[in-house]
Amino acid sequence: MNNTLIIGQYVPGNSLVHKLDPRTKITLIFFFVFIVFLANNVVSYSILALFALASMVTSRVPIRFIMKGLTPVWFLIVFTFILHIIVTKEGIVWLEIYSFQIYSGGVFQGIAISLRFFLLILITSLLTLTTTPIEITDAIEDMLHPLKKVKFPVHELALMMSISLRFIPTLMQETEKISKAQASRGVDFRTGSIKDRAKAVVPLLIPLFVSAFKRAEELAMAMEARGYKGGEGRTKLRELKINARDIAVYLLFIAVIAGLLLTRGY
Repeated sequence: MNNTLIIGQYVPGNSLVHKLDPRTKITLIFFFVFIVFLANNVVSYSILALFALASMVTSRVPIRFIMKGLTPVWFLIVFTFILHIIVTKEGIVWLEIYSFQIYSGGVFQGIAISLRFFLLILITSLLTLTTTPIEITDAIEDMLHPLKKVKFPVHELALMMSISLRFIPTLMQETEKISKAQASRGVDFRTGSIKDRAKAVVPLLIPLFVSAFKRAEELAMAMEARGYKGGEGRTKLRELKINARDIAVYLLFIAVIAGLLLTRGY
């Protein structure tokens, strides 16, 4: 399993998060993306952080695996924090180095935005870590079912989104293999001017595109060999059902939203 990127990977398990209906997980993540922007103080951010950490622990996915999988994102989080420190000129001056000044407002805003970014990545990653691509496809198709009345290709869209998520770690593995192969042939991706680095990326992109098209062709042939003809007349091995676990999680999430709204004024 590729540990450099966790988005799109599935970790088998028998935890509460694994057993939740995929529609429940998608719905909660959808609303979490909105409420994370409502937090405006330490208490409200703490509520969201506790919910995210509790979800991570309940999923029983190794914390070290999740943190290591988020490694590519840490650069963006740190960059966002530094950018706010440089740009924001609000509050009192905490540190002054020659003509460069660090304001309290820039530090607080940088921490807030970076924390939002981290929580969003963490929660959305838990979806693919605890839900199989088939479950995601079935959930999206079921949630978009009303659009079938206007002849919208719901099944095809859900399948395309599921395959795209599943191909992310595969393409990352291919990129790593190709980059190592090119580096062994003397291609340098790390040094030189921007122009030289751009030229060095070409030997990486062409084999990657060829590999991606090859995998897409193999997938199409496999689906055709198994008699796939689209969503019409297709039955499901497991029907999606909302049970007591899902209702309890919905109630908990409503409590989180209520606590967040009540603490925004503190």
